[in-house]
Amino acid sequence: MRWSLEAYEEFVYQIHRLSPFLLYSTLVLKRREKLAAILSGEVAFANDLKLSVYERLNFSSPETGFIWDYGYEVKVGDAVQYWYDSQPHPNDPTLQITHPQHKHIPPDIKHHRIPAAGFSFHQPNLPFLIEEIDALFFTKPGVPLE
Repeated sequence: MRWSLEAYEEFVYQIHRLSPFLLYSTLVLKRREKLAAILSGEVAFANDLKLSVYERLNFSSPETGFIWDYGYEVKVGDAVQYWYDSQPHPNDPTLQITHPQHKHIPPDIKHHRIPAAGFSFHQPNLPFLIEEIDALFFTKPGVPLE
């Protein structure tokens, strides 16, 4: 699918349909220009779990993708579990497979980075993030979501 700003905005405001554990969303898409916007806010789940979202979007050049950069952080209460960002780390050969996209994980969450398979600048990342949250925090291995 080729995304437009209008289609992405509609998708964002229907985000609650992606998970039975999603309680509410404070995501707001703020238009900056005719084809540019900032998406920011939180998606709240059961058990005091929150996904903070920041995306800088531009739909004027589809070949380069519409997500120009992003940051996603998953917290339970005040404890950061992990985060994803698109800040380049060109000197880290372990991240080159998904450069510049990567995930920060414990134990040294600021410096421990792994490739972020499944992320895109051409498609929404929110479905992947919400599926990952459901799988990691709300389902038992081998038990499908109801």
